[in-house]
Amino acid sequence: MSTSVLVLGAGFGGLELSTRLSKELGDEVDVTLIDRADAFVFGFSKLDVLFGKRGSRAVRIPYEDITTPHVRFRQETITTIDPDARRVVTDLDTYHGDIVVVALGADYDLTATPGLADAGNEFYTLAGAEALRDRVASFHAGTAIVGVCGSPFKCPPAPSEAALLLDEHLRGRGVRDDVRIQVVMPFGVPIPPSPDTSAAILRTFAERGIEFVPDHVVASLDPATNEAVLDDGTRLPSDLFLGVPVHRAPAVAETSGMTDGGWIPVDPQTLATRFPGVYAVGDVTSVGTPKAGMFAEGAARVVADQLIARIRRANEPPGYDGKGACYIEFGGEEVARVDVDFFSTPGHPTGTFVPPSTDTAAEKAGYASSRRARWFGA
Repeated sequence: MSTSVLVLGAGFGGLELSTRLSKELGDEVDVTLIDRADAFVFGFSKLDVLFGKRGSRAVRIPYEDITTPHVRFRQETITTIDPDARRVVTDLDTYHGDIVVVALGADYDLTATPGLADAGNEFYTLAGAEALRDRVASFHAGTAIVGVCGSPFKCPPAPSEAALLLDEHLRGRGVRDDVRIQVVMPFGVPIPPSPDTSAAILRTFAERGIEFVPDHVVASLDPATNEAVLDDGTRLPSDLFLGVPVHRAPAVAETSGMTDGGWIPVDPQTLATRFPGVYAVGDVTSVGTPKAGMFAEGAARVVADQLIARIRRANEPPGYDGKGACYIEFGGEEVARVDVDFFSTPGHPTGTFVPPSTDTAAEKAGYASSRRARWFGA
């Protein structure tokens, strides 16, 4: 008899978990993968859309293309999670699983930053990147702010990438001299675990005339004065705002009783929650690693190995090591990488910087292609 696994969310974590279980267990497992969206989008693709390098249709990978054996995709909205009963209710059906894995990611709360929802100036959703694309394309003078509105947030390098790519875009149009670019972040440096990465970014900012505003978030936008208001009341002129919205756990996770302090706590080694047979991976957790795709993917592999060992009554596999990487666009077709280890020295994550190059850009493209092939067979 096969083991039924409900995977809630089809992002990096949900796709990797479903694929790994299918490949390793075959008909020993029956996976139901549920997501409200109809397509997967790599987070970094939104920058391509924002700066007009690719269209929205080109970056969407439809879930209907999933052909992984023993994995059924259901495009449905999850309305209730009962972790005690391992029961999930959607707008269309009710599911019970021997195992439930919550991989719902993080939602965006635009209303938490007054003025942001009305202006719609965020680039973390595909719709937001589309809306900003035309504004960026026509922007030619004034102050542009790339502003983080809360912490934690997905993909910590993204605000720096957006600023560097905006600089490149404006230079290409010959209007850079008329634009001031500022980056507002809640950290003292762009990438705290890696001094070398932060130094490289700050050095490039200085070379390109990009101002870094550390240790602050944007608390609100004032459309009457065209200003971004920081958490200490400082007002910055803002003619173009590229925002990173406040993140929060999906409401269905909060109402399930699984969250504590806003996110789902898990065992850092096994990713198990306090509910038997229920795991959580990726951005929805408070495991202690960045909210980024590669980290969610790594956590999903650990849960898959846990389940494979459990189903086959094998020895306990190695736990989650808290290691992952992020690619960083520097412009000029060059990409850097930072490899980060969050668990080897508790409380003191470390990062190794790989400088920007076209080789690493090719590596990033290869990563995306390999995941598309693995998860979608394309």
